[in-house]
Amino acid sequence: MASIHCDVAVIGAGTAGMSAHRVAQRAGKKALLIEAGDYGTTCAREACMPSKLLIEAANRAHDVARAGAFGIEVPAGTRINAQAVLERVRSERDRFVGSVLDQIAGIPKELHLRARARFVGPNTLELDDGRTVEARAIVVAAGSSAWLPDSVKAVADRLMRSEDVFNLEQFPASLAIFGPGVVGLELGQALQRLGTRVSFFSPLAELGNVSDALIRDVVLDVLGESMAFRLDCARLEALPAADGGVCVRWCGPDGQAKEQHFERLLVTTGRRPAIAALGFEHTGLALADNGVPLFDHHTMQCGTSSIFLAGDVSGEHMVLHEAADEGRIAGDNAVRYPEVRGHLRRTPLSIVFTDPQMAVVGRRFVDLNPDQIEWGESSYDNQGRARIMGKNAGKVRVYASRETGCLLGAELFAPGAEHTAHLLAWAVQAKLSAFEALQKSFYHPVLEEGIRSALRNLSDRLHLTPDIANFGLRYGPGA
Repeated sequence: MASIHCDVAVIGAGTAGMSAHRVAQRAGKKALLIEAGDYGTTCAREACMPSKLLIEAANRAHDVARAGAFGIEVPAGTRINAQAVLERVRSERDRFVGSVLDQIAGIPKELHLRARARFVGPNTLELDDGRTVEARAIVVAAGSSAWLPDSVKAVADRLMRSEDVFNLEQFPASLAIFGPGVVGLELGQALQRLGTRVSFFSPLAELGNVSDALIRDVVLDVLGESMAFRLDCARLEALPAADGGVCVRWCGPDGQAKEQHFERLLVTTGRRPAIAALGFEHTGLALADNGVPLFDHHTMQCGTSSIFLAGDVSGEHMVLHEAADEGRIAGDNAVRYPEVRGHLRRTPLSIVFTDPQMAVVGRRFVDLNPDQIEWGESSYDNQGRARIMGKNAGKVRVYASRETGCLLGAELFAPGAEHTAHLLAWAVQAKLSAFEALQKSFYHPVLEEGIRSALRNLSDRLHLTPDIANFGLRYGPGA
């Protein structure tokens, strides 16, 4: 069979792969894009975009149901048309996917191949159609795949993964969710607000993306008012039920065996780098315990080789903006190889679109040395703007270096956290101290005053002088 020669070969046409391919093309290189699965990116087809469409519908239903708290009467009550909700989700999802397909269509046909690729040498790929690809440099952006624990193997034929939710015709009456992570919490709360009884199960105590136990406990208290959480479960398993549903069995912290029946089971236990068929063993690269090649975070280069990683396959930050950045970095260095260069990385930022929203900025609490940091916190229970909105629940914690006062990160569970988290991310990236952040403008009444309160608390704990700690007027009720 024929052998194809190119400057840069990119495995995977997701966000990271398309970003790398675009960089190589713009540099005037012959860049080959290879994809074995469906075009359209994970974000557009089955993750970020369709989930936010479902969440938006759920939040609208929730607002209507709560209108009475503002003196607004809805005589007929809230009636949810599941078919209409899901038709809109699919229609808009397909539009987002279509925009990605348009980008693929703009690539010359000879430069994007529908094939599965595996390494047979450091610079050689074998395609499943028998052809080989010889590339001066290779970017691996093969993405990730959903991981299923052994506890659900007995119901593999009746469980749902996250992408299956968007293809439902009706919402289930009851739903067990294995995995209260980012995706599980988002979809779980959305379905609960659309009429489904939801229960979460996990052998761990973790929730969403937060690592600070204080924030986690607030999340559990608030979300636990409308959904059941069975955490720290022992001997957790899902079994087929006679009625076609699912029977969940577990032992709680008290050691007692329990079981509960549900119409459907949703498994959101995370994703793993899609490396099984890539043939990294033929590259000579040093591999981590999970089978992913060791690589440099700032160059995305594997050792000193001509192989670069980008996106979910690296196993690091499985979020779109990081995938795009890593694709750009990997593509740039694949073009430059062997003269690679390090790139500055943005402040880590992750958001969970629950209500209230969860966010982690910069370094997580669990990754910080408690002897070297100080933190400030603020509750949203009586925060002015939050009370006006009827969304007064949550807490924020901001972390700073005890030695310099520079902001290091934050964990939030708060209304509008998608916005305040960005402000904190910019502050961390700018290496602002708590005092410098307090010098910035805060309007009244706004949700952002919640992080100002946390920064003031942080300044007090850092033992700054009274003039610094109390910089600015404490104006306005609820500020």
